[in-house]
Parts: sequence; C-alpha cells; structure tokens
Amino acid sequence: MVATYQLRTDGNRAIDITDEVAGAVADSGVREGIAVVALPHTTASLGIISFPDPLGLIDVMDEVNRLIPTRIDFKHQHDTPQDAAGHIKSTLFGTSLSLIVTDGALLLGHSQKVYFMEHDGPRNRQFHVQIVGR
Repeated sequence: MVATYQLRTDGNRAIDITDEVAGAVADSGVREGIAVVALPHTTASLGIISFPDPLGLIDVMDEVNRLIPTRIDFKHQHDTPQDAAGHIKSTLFGTSLSLIVTDGALLLGHSQKVYFMEHDGPRNRQFHVQIVGR
C-alpha cells in the first residue's frame, strides 16, 4: 500500500513531514521493515535534518542556495532561473529516502526528523510513503 500526502509549500524551505511518515508506518501494521518516502517532483528533495534548533533548518537551506544559486545563465530555462536551480538541487540531494522500521516505528536518532525540501515554491506538492516488511 502507498500512502500519499498533499502539501502546499509557501516558499523555498524545509518542511517537517516526520509525523506523516510515522503515521504511515503505524497504519501499515508493519513491525520490522523499511519505509520508503518518494517525491514525484524534480524541483524538491528529501533530507534528514536535526530539529532542536530551528535556525539549523534555515542554515541548511541557505547553504543549499549558496552552493546552487538561482541565476540566469543556466542553459536549462524551462520556467524560471529558480526552476533550473531547483532541478539541480533535487538531483544532488535526492527524491527518495529509505528508513528502517523496527518495533513498529521509524528508527531515527533523537534529534532527527524527515524534511521535504522545497526548491521552487510556492507549489502544490505531494509525497508518497510505502512500507515494506512484516
């Protein structure tokens, strides 16, 4: 079974989706296995980021934008310069995550959360979660 979640991004930032992924795990009834989170988008990515200091999320996105800035000299100009930069960010950081499920829950570190990273917002987005196991 694949669980699909909708979200509306309000700009380029990291959005916590941990509760949705954990809910999909709980709803699946799987005790031991893998949770796969996947995006059907080419200008967004997924990441695991420490959450205790919200400024850390801003630092991550600022650094992503420093490494791959929006600029007008990209050869790929389908929509906007932000769109072109978003494609590169998505490719480098990835559109799927595989997470361990044990004892019926996600196995994450004490300060880890799963984040949807928007690189071309605001947009209507979705992500999928599939749980495999026993």
